Parts: sequence; C-alpha cells; structure tokens
Amino acid sequence: MSKLGLIVRREYLTRVRKKSFIIGTLLAPLGLLAYMLVVLLLTRYQSNSDMKIGVLDEANMIGQIPDEKGIHYIPVKDRTLEQLKTAVVKGEYNGVLRIPPLSTFQKKDHTIYYYSDDKLALEKRSNIESIIKKKIREFKIDSLHLKREDLEKLDTDISIDPESISKPEEDESKYTIGVGLAIGGVMAFIMFFMVLMYGQLVMRSVMEEKTNRIVEVMMSSVKPFDLMLGKIIGAGAVGLTQVVIWIILSGAISLLVPLLFGSPDIGQMGASMAADSMNEAAVQDAGFQMMKELSNQNWPLIIFSFIVFFLGGYFIYSSLFAAIGSAMSDDLGESQALVLPITIPIVLAIYIVFFAGIRNPHSGLMVFASIFPLFSPIVMPFRMAFNPPLWQVILSLVTIVLSAFFFVWLAGRIYRVGILMYGKKVTFKELGKWLFYKG
Repeated sequence: MSKLGLIVRREYLTRVRKKSFIIGTLLAPLGLLAYMLVVLLLTRYQSNSDMKIGVLDEANMIGQIPDEKGIHYIPVKDRTLEQLKTAVVKGEYNGVLRIPPLSTFQKKDHTIYYYSDDKLALEKRSNIESIIKKKIREFKIDSLHLKREDLEKLDTDISIDPESISKPEEDESKYTIGVGLAIGGVMAFIMFFMVLMYGQLVMRSVMEEKTNRIVEVMMSSVKPFDLMLGKIIGAGAVGLTQVVIWIILSGAISLLVPLLFGSPDIGQMGASMAADSMNEAAVQDAGFQMMKELSNQNWPLIIFSFIVFFLGGYFIYSSLFAAIGSAMSDDLGESQALVLPITIPIVLAIYIVFFAGIRNPHSGLMVFASIFPLFSPIVMPFRMAFNPPLWQVILSLVTIVLSAFFFVWLAGRIYRVGILMYGKKVTFKELGKWLFYKG
C-alpha cells in the first residue's frame, strides 16, 4: 500500500475508533429521538384549564358562539358590564367579552373588549378574533339581505401557469418555483453544513498532531504534501461515515416512533387547516402536481453535480483549513484571526442563496456566485433546481475541479513550512512568504 493510502487508513481508523466519535455519532440520533418525542407530547398536550367567557352582545349581532379549544362562551343579557366585572372578580367567569354595536356597515375596523385581570393567551385571542369576525360578517350579510351563494361566486382564485415559448413541451405549473426553492434550499444548506463541519474537522486534526509533536516523527518518512492530502481524504471519509450512520439511524427512528407512540395529530391539523380553503379534490390535485414537479427534475444531473460540487468544495475549504491549522501557534486566541477569512466566503454564499437566489436564481449576482469557486459549491447546487444554462453548469464544474487542485497545491506550500514551526505568531504576510520557499 502506498504511503498516501497508509495515511488515509490511519487517519480514518484512528478517529472512528475514538470513544468521542462513537458517542457523538450515537447521541445525534438519540437527540433526534428526544426532539420527536417532545414534539409528539406537545402536539397531544391539552390544557386542563377551561375558560368561561361571558359574552355581552350589546346589539344582538353575534348570537350563540360554539365552544371550542377549551373556551366556553356564555351569553349574558340580563346583567350590566359592571355586574359582569364583579362576577369575574368572584371567579364566576374568567373574563368578559363586550361586543359594542357597529357604528356603520362601511367601517371595516371594529374593536371588541375583553375584561379580565389575567392575560389572554395569544392563541385564544386569535381564535376569539377569528370567530367574532366571522359572526359579524354573517350579521352584515343578513342585515343587508344578501345571498351567501351570490357572495361566494364573487371569490376567484388566480394562479399563474408559466408557458415556455421556445420549449413548449416543457410544461410548468404554479408549484414549479416552490418545488425548486425547496430542493435548492435543502441542497445549499446541506452543502454549507457539510463543508464547514468537515473542513474544521481537518483543521482540528492537524492542530492536534502539531501540538502533540506526532507530526515530527511522521515527517521523517512522509512528504508534507502526502501527509496533508491523506489527512484531508481520511477526515472526509470519517465525516461521510458519520453522516451515513446518522441517515440510517435517523430513518430507523423516524419509522419506529410512530409505531411505538402513534402518529401525532400534526397531519390532521394540517388537513383541517387546508380544508378551510381547499376541498379534498384540490388538496389531492396539489399533491399530484408537486409530485409531478419532483419527477420532472433532472435528477441524474442534479445528483452528479451535487457530488462534484461537494467534493470540490470540500477539498478547497479543507485544504485551506489544513493550511491554517498547520500555521496556528500555541496562542489559539490570536490564531483564530486566520480562520475568519476562510469562513467568510462560506457564510456569504449562504446569504447570497437565501437573499438573492430566492428572489431571482438567474440574476447576475447568482450567475457570478455559481461560477466563482469559493461560492459555487453552495450556490450552484441551489441553481440546479431551476435548470440553469448548460454552459454555466459545465463552466462551474470545470472551475471547481481546477480550483480544487489549485487550492490543495497552494495549501500544501503553506503546510510544509507551518507544520514544523512553533512559538511564532503567523500573519497573512508571513503565509505569503511561505508560498515561495524552496524545498
């Protein structure tokens, strides 16, 4: 086996056998399990404190309000407001809801009053406002002698169906943009998280060996560049192993929780909310259209590009993190200033995606960012869901591959000098000099 292969094997096996790796790998899915259980319990939680609200309808507009979500509405007609306030103080009611008469039907804003010393929860306040709004609307309709059927005919739902001129066979729907944003946003976030996490893993590995002086022994038989490259590949393999285990365990937990504890009522709540605005056929049609949009995506190209951009971005940033790790001195506080310029492009890329990309994925800024090698590992996977021109994809792929080779070579020039240097504060000017050292 070559020396590079031995370094990769050593880096990989050393880390996956550590207790910290095993514990951390297992704790993440357990954390997901705990999170899902908390969400499940919260969705099933029902407060035992039912409220009794006296309703003082001064103009007899509302009528009987049905009880819901722990609120009992009690109409009162034979008591004054002051008497009702006294009843609240004595504990007969939790509060009094006073509904004054409408001054005019033309006025859209109408204020109702709730009397109680206890604060009204935001959810209950929203529910009360929604119910009274609906009741007053019905009162206006009846008072004006209007037909509800005729009013419903006035409502018209508008949706834009995009049609291509040059490629009429490519039929888009109103869900195309939403599906593209979802796919692109997920890929951009995954790329941001993985590149940042794995790159810093490489930096910590380099710093540990430099601090423990292990690298001095290894440098006697291995070239600095091979040592750095082996560490990058080995750390990346460790990270991928961890992610694969997380995916398997998380999938198992996601399937196990509903079987053991039953499904939460989130789906039923979502269906109930959707039923207010769409009938069952419309919901099914929306689901069918979204599945159709997912199937229309160029998944082979998206997956291939995602892998290439991930590998390219990983090698670019992990090599830079390795170079910084080799240059760090014993004073870690001062050395952290070297890390900031590397993390800034990653953060800028995610900002570009979620601020400029969502508004227009084909803007000039997005085109530039999807080709610039420090941004493209995050930006171009986002744009892939919106079918960018093929020449831009090819140019970005070529650029990221060439840049990966360049940055690995560049980092190797810094690594060979910095890994054996101790007790000296390193600046960017000093790093520039290391690039031209012979040997």
